[in-house]
Amino acid sequence: MTARPSPAGESRHGPLALTAAEVARRVGGTLRGDGAVSVRAVAPLGRAGAEEISFLSSAAYLSDFRTTRAGVVLVAPEFAESEGPPCRVIVERPPEAMLKVLPALYASTPAAPGVHATALIGRGAQLGRDIAVGPYAVIGEGAVLGDRVTIGAHCEVGRGVRIGDESELVSHVTVYPGTIVGKRVRLHAGVRVGSDGFGYVYADGAHQKIPHVGRCLIEDDVEIGANSAIDRGSIDDTVIGAGSKLDNLVHIAHNVHLGKLCLIAAQVGISGSTTLGDGAVLGGQVGVGGHLTIGAGARIAGQSGVSSDVPAGETWSGTLARPHRETLVGQAALARLAKIVKELERLVGKRGS
Repeated sequence: MTARPSPAGESRHGPLALTAAEVARRVGGTLRGDGAVSVRAVAPLGRAGAEEISFLSSAAYLSDFRTTRAGVVLVAPEFAESEGPPCRVIVERPPEAMLKVLPALYASTPAAPGVHATALIGRGAQLGRDIAVGPYAVIGEGAVLGDRVTIGAHCEVGRGVRIGDESELVSHVTVYPGTIVGKRVRLHAGVRVGSDGFGYVYADGAHQKIPHVGRCLIEDDVEIGANSAIDRGSIDDTVIGAGSKLDNLVHIAHNVHLGKLCLIAAQVGISGSTTLGDGAVLGGQVGVGGHLTIGAGARIAGQSGVSSDVPAGETWSGTLARPHRETLVGQAALARLAKIVKELERLVGKRGS
């Protein structure tokens, strides 16, 4: 491929316009009001203007609905007759319906294909069709990039790395050797994938580093948020299952296996050799110990500390995580304990007087 300047990276145009009638058609809803009303952007009910669309799916926002200036509102059926703006589209599950509207209002265009003049392409690297490589990006020797891959500015793709079709490295992403990235993966700015895990053995008076020779496998349709770090395996592989979504500032240690469709919120840390089943959900700032199993569909509440296996489908919470109902009972008991202590102090005081 001939090197030439190209603005690799995401390019988003300004919002387009949709009529209320077109919105109703896209979401499969029932239009009430003037179908010619036009919207160009989305906004919350409380601050939406005449050219913006919003949605109502919870009674908690009925007061905002009554006073909103939004041009069009997607409304759940139970609120169809509520006082509010005249132009509305009645549709089941408005937040999900909005997913059919946003791409039309905020159309994105892929980066123009080409390799920027400042990019470095290693010997034997294979570049697919219609790829875009941005300024100062480095593609290592023997790396393989699939079709329509986007490599943003200052990214580094290590020796022998493979990246599947239509994946995107936004900017300042580092993909270490020993990593395989699937199709339609998105790695946001500052992501580090495939670095050595934290593994040492104390011997001869020093901490001796354990060589990491396992791989880091990022399966199809994964999205990893900004400044997250995914370690490679030590002797096993680290695996991020297909369709899983990781928030910003997440750390996944060596040999961890995430199943398919997992959701990991910000500032989660998962220690080495732990396994998450398909569809597991971890809230923000959850810490998970090593060599544990969190079952399929399990849910861990934010700021929980997990130190034992969690059965499939259960919801756990707490600093020392346990079933959520037990945590609530314990918290209630602590609240009562404070009152008991005060009563004991009062009784002791009477006896001493």
